[in-house]
Amino acid sequence: MKAAVARTLGEPLVIEQRPDPQPGPGQIRVRLEASGLCHTDIHAAHGDWPVKPTPPFVPGHEGVGIVEALGYGVTHLSVGQRVAVPWLGWACGRCEHCLSGWETLCEKQRNTGYSMDGGYAEMMLAYADFAQPVPERLDPREAAPLTCAGVTTYKALKVAGVGPSDLVAISGVGGLGHLAVQYAKIAGATVAAIDVTDEKLALAAELGADILIDARTEDPAEVLQRHGGAHAAIALAVDEESFAIAYAGLRRGGKLIMVALPAEGTIQVPVFSTVLSGTSVIGSIVGTRQDLAEVFQLHAAGRTRVIYETRPLDSVNTCIDEVMNGQVKARIVFEM
Repeated sequence: MKAAVARTLGEPLVIEQRPDPQPGPGQIRVRLEASGLCHTDIHAAHGDWPVKPTPPFVPGHEGVGIVEALGYGVTHLSVGQRVAVPWLGWACGRCEHCLSGWETLCEKQRNTGYSMDGGYAEMMLAYADFAQPVPERLDPREAAPLTCAGVTTYKALKVAGVGPSDLVAISGVGGLGHLAVQYAKIAGATVAAIDVTDEKLALAAELGADILIDARTEDPAEVLQRHGGAHAAIALAVDEESFAIAYAGLRRGGKLIMVALPAEGTIQVPVFSTVLSGTSVIGSIVGTRQDLAEVFQLHAAGRTRVIYETRPLDSVNTCIDEVMNGQVKARIVFEM
């Protein structure tokens, strides 16, 4: 099979031929149809974060394809079924986090495209219990971005407790942000979209954003405060300064939901004003299997749109450069 492999952290991926993987007990082999390019994959390939993946490995955690082989003991999936393989590749199922509905916090978890080979390949292995069935009417190229960009922002809005009378700021309208705008609108919120390109602000307006804030020419915090302050700000821009700006735009009792992961990002939280205004700073990472099932249900019902462009896997390094340079409107999806 063909795969794009990270052989050395910080170096371009290498397109190579690998043996077809064979599923072990509890696993399946998926022949991939589509795989989304997430900024996390770039962080993985570059070794940006404190916990680094071990080369060689195959990045990619938005893989969608057809089950073509079952490992021993797999009975709830069938050959020929379409599944998605998300970031949460495996969790123990026994710790307090798993048992309380927070499997994404499991300390023993394994992550697709990071600690186990991912979807930048023609085939991949997945643990059957964590491969999400994809509704028949979903296009695999649309299902791929929903597998991370969708479920991550959907979960962030759940964590924020967004309601129909809330003002929600979406900081960064890209692969994640264009879906966050839609989920906030589904919740009934008033949406303020913040970005630094005309194209992405226009996309946010097209998807229902009520307030457009151009951070090149306006102070987003000041604009948000003129509207009473945000009940929730979803921080999706991979930029340290944008977190502080989003925090400054909160109203009393507002919540900053941190989602993006800058390589060495930090934020200074002023203790006095935080205590007096009752604001919160909360981290939110991806979503559970149930969250992903709900995301697929919403899309199958026609409630969301996925903006994407397709590319061949051989172009992976060029695509990474385009993402790093801010040249991608929303999501790139590799077709296998």
